Amino acid sequence: MDHESPLLHDLFGIPWLDFNLSTTLMTFISSVIVFIICTLAARNLQMKPTGFQNFMEWIVDFVKGIIGDTMDWKTGKVFLPLGLTLLVYIFISNILGVITMGVWGHTLWWKSPTSDATLTLSLSALVIILTHYYGVKTKGFGEYMKDYVRPVPFLLPFKIIEEFTNTLTLGLRLFGNIFAGEILLSLITKMAMAALPFTLISIIPMMAWQGFSLFIGAIQAFIFTMLTMVYMSHKVSSDH
Repeated sequence: MDHESPLLHDLFGIPWLDFNLSTTLMTFISSVIVFIICTLAARNLQMKPTGFQNFMEWIVDFVKGIIGDTMDWKTGKVFLPLGLTLLVYIFISNILGVITMGVWGHTLWWKSPTSDATLTLSLSALVIILTHYYGVKTKGFGEYMKDYVRPVPFLLPFKIIEEFTNTLTLGLRLFGNIFAGEILLSLITKMAMAALPFTLISIIPMMAWQGFSLFIGAIQAFIFTMLTMVYMSHKVSSDH
């Protein structure tokens, strides 16, 4: 993109501590939207759900299905709030930059926060840390550490490397798909603004790519949530 990112350099006087203000803003906006959606869905709960409550219960059942495919429900039910939060939050974050992009001057403020690798890698790192925490909590520290030398001790360095590769692939997969989608949308927008004939021509590919990006945003939210539960299952289930 030709737009600049609003960066805050050397926060608190620390040379390496820089913040992308647009990513911070959009992360906050995504959180607020998710909070509002869940609050509205939880109001006036009924035994026979209708409307929005029915839709949210379908999402809950969908996440239950993801967990049930990776581990037994008795072990995995504690991860339902985590899976539901990840699925909804990542999907909302993915589509914010698809709906529109906000530019003030030459600075890009409104975008998908998941188009920033810092956010996606932070999410993936948090997930991996949580898998270790629940692994130790479920099995105990000694038994959990033994999993790194099973079935043979020489696998230890490979399993340590695997933790880093899982973090990178989980975060960079999400970042790459969303960032590439926003790049293409910006190119189509630039073509539309070049001249009137191109404006008319670009309407169809713009609408088509926005629809495809919504699909990609949903798929990436599902993949991230599914892999989170797979990694969690490897840590807390005794049959792995």
